[in-house]
Amino acid sequence: MPQIESTIALSSPAFAVNRAHMLALLDKVRQSEQRARDKSALSRERFEKRQQLLPRERLALLLDAGAPFLELCTLAGFGLDTPDPDKSVPGGGVIAGIGYVSGVRCMVMASDSGIDAGALQPKGLDKLLRVQELTLENKLPYVQLVESAGANLMTYKVEDFVRGGSTFRNLARMSAAGLPVVTVTHGSSTAGGAYQTGLSDYIILVRGRSRAFLAGPPLLKAATGEVATEEELGGAVMHTSISGLGDYLAEDDRDGLRIARDIMAKLDWNRSVPLQAPRSFKPPRYGAEELLGIMPDDHKRPVDMKQVIARLADDSDFLEFSENYGSATVCGHIQIEGWSVGVITNNGPIDPAGAAKATHFIQACCQSRTPILYLNNTTGYMVGKAYEEAGIIKHGSKMIQAVTNATVPQITVYCGASFGAGNYGMCGRGFHPRFCFSWPNAKTAVMGGEQAAGTMRIVTEAGMRRKGAVDEAKLDEMSRRIIERFDSQMSVFTTSAMLLDDGVIDPRDTRAVLAQVLAVCREAQAREPQKMQFSVARP
Repeated sequence: MPQIESTIALSSPAFAVNRAHMLALLDKVRQSEQRARDKSALSRERFEKRQQLLPRERLALLLDAGAPFLELCTLAGFGLDTPDPDKSVPGGGVIAGIGYVSGVRCMVMASDSGIDAGALQPKGLDKLLRVQELTLENKLPYVQLVESAGANLMTYKVEDFVRGGSTFRNLARMSAAGLPVVTVTHGSSTAGGAYQTGLSDYIILVRGRSRAFLAGPPLLKAATGEVATEEELGGAVMHTSISGLGDYLAEDDRDGLRIARDIMAKLDWNRSVPLQAPRSFKPPRYGAEELLGIMPDDHKRPVDMKQVIARLADDSDFLEFSENYGSATVCGHIQIEGWSVGVITNNGPIDPAGAAKATHFIQACCQSRTPILYLNNTTGYMVGKAYEEAGIIKHGSKMIQAVTNATVPQITVYCGASFGAGNYGMCGRGFHPRFCFSWPNAKTAVMGGEQAAGTMRIVTEAGMRRKGAVDEAKLDEMSRRIIERFDSQMSVFTTSAMLLDDGVIDPRDTRAVLAQVLAVCREAQAREPQKMQFSVARP
C-alpha cells in the first residue's frame, strides 16, 4: 500500500516554534469559549432559586452520556459585542451541535439563557440559520431547548427582524421534510419567539416556568388595556389543557428533558437506516500530536501537505492521483475509519495543470460517489503572462464549476492560507461545503495585506506622478492602513466570528471530527424521511 513517509523533524527548532504558535492560538480559542461558559454559569444562583438547570446542564442531561457531541460555531460574534478581545463573549447566545439523544443522531440547539436571559447576541441569528441549514441538508431531527428573551430591543435592527422570519420558515420546512422538531420550552418564548415553540411537532412545557404568548403582560396592557398575569396569559398548564399549544406537561427541567429523550426513543428513527457497524481500519502511522508543529506561523513558508494527510489517513495510506502533473495541486484517495474519501490540497499556488487535474478528480469522485475533503493551504491561482497564455482563467473556471456542481458531500478544512480565487476553487464557504472547519492558524483573504498595499501603492503613485509630485509619506501611511485592514480581517478570530466556518477545531481532533461529519453525510444519503406537503400543525 502507498504509505506516506514522514519527513517532519520532530526535534527541530522550526517544529518547536510552529507547535508553540499553534498552541498559543488554540489556547486563545479555548479561553474565549470558556468565557462564554463562565458568564452563563454566573447565573447559577438565580437558576437554582427558580429550581432550574443551567443551559449546559440541560444539554448534558439531554444528550447520551459518553457519546460524541460536535459543538458548532463557538466563536460566533467574537469581538462584535466589545472591541476588547479579552472581554468578548462569543457564541451568539446559542449553544448548538450534533450529538445523540436516545441513540438518535440529532441537531441540538439550546438558548444560552444564562446570558442576558437568552436574548440573541451578535451573529446569533446567523448561527441559528446555519444550524438549521445543516439540519435540513443532513436530514437530522432537531431538538431545541428554548428559553429566550428574543431580540434585544435596545439593539433592534429591522433587517434582523425580517431575516429572523427565516428561522420559523426553516422549522416548518423541517417538519414538512419529515424531520421531527422536538422542543422543550424551559422558560420564556415571547412574541415572534412564541413561534419557535409553536412550529414544533412535539412541545414540552414546564409547569410554573414555561411562558408562551404573542404579547406579554406589559405589551398587552399598553396595546389593549387588558391586565393578565404571565401564568394566565401563557403558562404551561393553560397551554397544555386549554389552548392545545403544549403536548406534554413536565414538572421541572429534568422531567422535560426525560420526556424529550422518550420521544426520540419512541420515534424509531433508525429503523430504515440502522446504525452502521464500524469498519476495520488501522490508525495513522504518525500521531495527531505532530499536527501541531507542521504548519508555520508565516503562511508564505511552504508546507508539504502530504504530511498532514499522513496524520489523518488510515495507516497513512495515500493513493495519489496524477502525481507528476500539476504537482502543486495534490489529489488522491484515503480512508478515514475504513471509509473512502477523496482529498484535494495544495503544495503551492494552483496552476493550469493543477486546476485541470482537480477538475478531473472531482468528477471522478462524483462518478464513484466518494465524498471530497479539501485541505486549504493556497495563496491562490498562479498569475503572470505565461499562465494567462496557458489558460489559467479557463482551467480555474472549470475547477470552480466542478466544485459548484459536485454531487457528493464536500468538506472543507482551512489548514493554512486560503487566498484569492483559491478560496473558491478549494470549496470555500461561499461554495456551500457540507461542513467547513478552521484550524486556529488559518487565514482567509482576497490577498495578503502586503500584496494589497503594493498594488494600491503602484496605482496611487502613478496617479501622483501624472499630477507632478509623489508624496512618499502619504504612500507609506496608505500602505500601513491597508496592511492593517487586511491583516486584521484574515484570522479565524474574525472569520469564525462572522460565521464563515462551522467552528475552529484543534488540529489533533481533525480526524475524529471528519469521521463524525462523514458519518452524518452517509446517513443523510441513505435516509429517506417521510416528506409531507405541509408541516405538522397544532390541533
